[in-house]
Amino acid sequence: MNARTPRIAAVRRVGTALLASASAMSLTACGVIDGIGGGDSSASPEKGDDITVGLLLPDKDTARFEKFDYPLIKKEVGTLTDGKGKVVYANAEASPEKQSEQFQQMIDDQVDVVLVDAVDAKAIASGVQKAKDAGIPVIAYDRLAEGPIDAYVSHDNELVGEVQGRSLVEELGDKAASSKVVMMNGDPADPNTDRFKEGALAELDGAVNIVKKYDTTKWSPDVAKANMAKAIAAVGLGDIGAVYSANDGMAGAVIDALKEAGASKIPPVTGQDANLDAVQRIVAGEQFMTVYKPFLQEATNAAKMAVYKVQGRDLEFDSLTQESVDSPTEDDIPAHLVAVVALTKANIEETVIKDGVYTADQICTSAYKADCEQQGLE
Repeated sequence: MNARTPRIAAVRRVGTALLASASAMSLTACGVIDGIGGGDSSASPEKGDDITVGLLLPDKDTARFEKFDYPLIKKEVGTLTDGKGKVVYANAEASPEKQSEQFQQMIDDQVDVVLVDAVDAKAIASGVQKAKDAGIPVIAYDRLAEGPIDAYVSHDNELVGEVQGRSLVEELGDKAASSKVVMMNGDPADPNTDRFKEGALAELDGAVNIVKKYDTTKWSPDVAKANMAKAIAAVGLGDIGAVYSANDGMAGAVIDALKEAGASKIPPVTGQDANLDAVQRIVAGEQFMTVYKPFLQEATNAAKMAVYKVQGRDLEFDSLTQESVDSPTEDDIPAHLVAVVALTKANIEETVIKDGVYTADQICTSAYKADCEQQGLE
């Protein structure tokens, strides 16, 4: 098929970020955090509980993958299969070649289903096709892989960019139109990058003065820091009004570059993923905001989709995939898209603390204790 821009279909666009409690969809009540809420024992599965889920994650720089996604998926698979199912896990460490080798190994080992968060969505397509030929279903996780995938679970990634851009414009207020903004976009090989960028530009174009735009190979903080240094040299440290950073890893690097250049006050910097160090930077007033994507729901629902797909539980699978998306190679891919939340100083307690992602003690270490006390975080 001819290449096309990825498109999300049948997704209701919302104008503002949802409240954390709504976006998390009462995670505790649904058993997401506690691992409650296993499958319906009355089903007649094609395969029993003794199943193997292959999990391919893209990198270790994004803290959530190893700290949350893998453990949550592993836990949910165990819960859904009475402890008989297992997860075989591999991390590509930002290498498309390594991920292809890991994918091939899972095919050779005849896992029952693969959840893949692609380092490079286009490069992984051949692996997806090989799995399809071997009768192994593939579910794209967090990033929309190319090739004949069976389903996709992620967040509304254009909305992520919209939330970032809108938050930045609102923070700049009356100064927005005259503010010089640097855009630090993600990896061009990641299909989510274009979605984040489109969403952000929908809010930023015409509202601020975008003076520099950079793509960031492999989402590398080192690359982002080097590009930020270039932007400072070209624009002038005192003339940078804000920085759109597509994720938290790059946000930290951007802030380091600004500090090293001598910034006495950090302009508003956005982020994404609600990494612990990003939340701490927000508490300290260094990073303006991050996008909290309830990955607890994303991970547990991915596990459910994988198990239901293997077990032939069509009703349960269909109930989780009521949206659809198009990739550059496939149309109408069944999808589950999780809403997102703008996390700032004002709602840390109502988001990541309430949802059990972090405790106040984890956030409020000695370096941040005074800032936490000032904000009433306990």
